[in-house]
Amino acid sequence: MGRIPVVDVSPVVEAGRWPAKAVVGEAVPVRATVFREGHDAVAATAVLVGPDGRDRASARMVDIAPGLDRFEARLVPDEPGRWGLRVEGWSDPYGTWRHDAEIKVAAGVDTELMLTEGALLLERAAARTGADKAPAKAARVLTDAVTALRDTARPPAARLAAGVSPEVRAVLDAYPVRELLSPSPVYPLVVDRPLALAGSWYELFPRSHGAVHDPATDTWTSGTLRTAAEELPRIAGMGFDVVYLTPIHPIGQTHRKGRNNSLTTVPGDPGSPYAIGSEDGGHDAIEPTLGTFEDFDAFVARAKGLGMEVALDVALQCSPDHPWVAEHPEWFTTRADGSIAYAENPPKKYQDIYPLNFDNDPQGIAAEIRRVLQVWIDHGVTLFRVDNPHTKPLPFWEWLLADVRAAHPDVIFLSEAFTRPAMMLNLARIGFHQSYTYFTWRNTKDELEEYLAEVSGEQGSWMRPSFWPTTHDILPPYLQHGGVAGFAVRAVLAALGAPTWGIYSGYELVENVPRPGVEEQIDNEKYEFRPRDWSVADGLGIATLLQRLNEIRRAHPALQQLRNLTVHPTNDDALVCFSRHLDAEHSPTGRADTIIVVVNIDPHSTREGLVHLDLRALGLTPSAEEPHQFVAHDVLSDETYAWGEQVWVRLDPYVRCAHVVQVGA
Repeated sequence: MGRIPVVDVSPVVEAGRWPAKAVVGEAVPVRATVFREGHDAVAATAVLVGPDGRDRASARMVDIAPGLDRFEARLVPDEPGRWGLRVEGWSDPYGTWRHDAEIKVAAGVDTELMLTEGALLLERAAARTGADKAPAKAARVLTDAVTALRDTARPPAARLAAGVSPEVRAVLDAYPVRELLSPSPVYPLVVDRPLALAGSWYELFPRSHGAVHDPATDTWTSGTLRTAAEELPRIAGMGFDVVYLTPIHPIGQTHRKGRNNSLTTVPGDPGSPYAIGSEDGGHDAIEPTLGTFEDFDAFVARAKGLGMEVALDVALQCSPDHPWVAEHPEWFTTRADGSIAYAENPPKKYQDIYPLNFDNDPQGIAAEIRRVLQVWIDHGVTLFRVDNPHTKPLPFWEWLLADVRAAHPDVIFLSEAFTRPAMMLNLARIGFHQSYTYFTWRNTKDELEEYLAEVSGEQGSWMRPSFWPTTHDILPPYLQHGGVAGFAVRAVLAALGAPTWGIYSGYELVENVPRPGVEEQIDNEKYEFRPRDWSVADGLGIATLLQRLNEIRRAHPALQQLRNLTVHPTNDDALVCFSRHLDAEHSPTGRADTIIVVVNIDPHSTREGLVHLDLRALGLTPSAEEPHQFVAHDVLSDETYAWGEQVWVRLDPYVRCAHVVQVGA
């Protein structure tokens, strides 16, 4: 421990066992508790150490919890790589002198002594050399103050005013006199490209897009990667950054599932793409009905040409027909009767899927999976959505993610782990870039407010949330009964509540009919072809909303950050309000950016009530003399209002479910 103790530094994961996370351009909140014995003033500086080991950025920290010695500053890394952060605590002699002098001079106690001590301190500050040297212009401000402090012809109050003037304070804020400097250890921080934090994903089953049904013979012709590529302009037009493909590998025949996970199949049932592997190959092959690697390369190129990247599902499981089953039976679990154990999630049974068993040959399995990932990376895949990572060992993921990162630092992994918090959080800690979340099941005002604060708080240092209203496996009750308004509400919350969000194809069509008794769509696309009539979407308005939300996200850097969210209270149990603010000094535009979101989460009724805004959280300064008003431009409706600390709102979900307000013109 240094002379000035520095403890509880964040963001730090398990005392530095794993690196905290950030992305290029993210305003990283660095916090620490800094204190000392006695009553002298202390201060702190946050420092970012670049991948080259040199100090890159620093900022004086602000006391954010007076009386609790908790300090914060925000710093912005400017390139990917392995960074570090530290906090330097130090004694602040100017802060100590200023505090004491203002009290004593006003009381007529030790007046001349205090003014002399101030002059000596500023004289020393102006004469510094080396790294702490103030520029000539700043040094002149200090020497002018010294002259005034020593001028006995002036009243003591005037002499003191010169020593504590705003100009002097600004110089010593920028070039402080730091004594008893006490640095913390350097803690690891891994910095990724921006898409690791902020992006919009669109999920599709390629075989459904372009699939054709012949009613005369009741047979299907599968869509292909080429026909799916024809959907890419529509998806790009809605503003999505990532097109995510469910598995495109050969599908097994043994125990192939029929419609709605039925054990009974009929000729032409395509089977689940998660039952990977057949005589046509395994995880490194393409289902023949979808096309070839040439077709896949064309799909990736078309997406790239439209400004999108391609994500591929990684499902580490096998059909009984997968080549691994014959070549490496030790990679699976053999039951007492000699059969290989299939996957189960009681009461669900997946007879068409064999899980891998990492206990028998973990190194062999890991090496093969790493080889498979490289195949797809070499064909232009830059993101992977990993299916059920919580069913595989953490040491495997820790090694695999680190190995891929070392060779391909741009590749991003999304963890699809709807599981217990400890597993979700530690998958993130060991290297997953993004994580699915419980957002899908957070519906009430209290649940949403608590969860928004949770994922954007300290947890955001290691687990980047990805908000999905639905997936191909999940249709929550809220959307089963919420109609078009419900789909609009959840889109607004997902798109603006987290920097990364995604939708499953068909969301634009308000597909909300469940299979009886379960939170899943009827006619699940995992087990059948599902071509869609996209012309219907225009009349529903959801596609238009998705496009506008993605436009807003791209236009506002505050929405591309995670740890800048504030929840604001309302007096109605269906009105949820939160804001995101980015200071001008951290904004790529050089201007402050603030967005306020007010959502009516009741999809059936008009709600109205008061919103109590924390003006400081919006980057505004409240006035004690008169109510503060500001220009509020609703970027959803293109309307402008005069808002203040208290705002009355009325939201009809059938007309407008939310205000999305930009603060200022």
